[in-house]
Amino acid sequence: MFTGIIESLGTVTDLKKELDNLHISIKSNITDELKIDQSVAHNGVCLTVVDINNDIYTVTAIKETLDKSNLGSLKSGDRVNLERAMKLGDRLDGHIVQGHVDQTATCTNVENADGSWVFTFEYDPSLNNVTIEKGSITVNGTSLTVVNSGDNSFSVAIIPYTYEHTNFNTFEIGTAVNLEFDVLGKYVAKLMATR
Repeated sequence: MFTGIIESLGTVTDLKKELDNLHISIKSNITDELKIDQSVAHNGVCLTVVDINNDIYTVTAIKETLDKSNLGSLKSGDRVNLERAMKLGDRLDGHIVQGHVDQTATCTNVENADGSWVFTFEYDPSLNNVTIEKGSITVNGTSLTVVNSGDNSFSVAIIPYTYEHTNFNTFEIGTAVNLEFDVLGKYVAKLMATR
């Protein structure tokens, strides 16, 4: 389990295909605190550390993960949002995040709002995922509040700290991002659909 509060940015140093799998090596300032078998969220995708070499660690994404996330489009030098799994008893500063990406979305607008930024995203509604106005959403692993919720789109407002300390500062129109819809919102949507 995660909280959606990004701890660090990592830089992709190497990508190796092996059959349908992708081994992703990442340089990070938290590498020395990691251990093999530890879960780390990468742009919101929970992956297991399989190797550590100095300040670089490696994780493996399988086909299912690559099909449902933006990890398959990573390139060397790309920056990824990182969060280690939460500890039992810690404060839950964001919201409950599983690290299981539901689908991707595309950035359709970036608006500078005099000291903050508003990002708009569109997603395929055929998968029956929904956003709820003022509900939670995870975008590339970052816990955020939904504004302007639509049938297949939503916006989020980003404060300067989040903009500077996540990969939101690299987003432009057309950028693909990972979405994890709020587990409580999913439950409410399912309940409403059965009525």
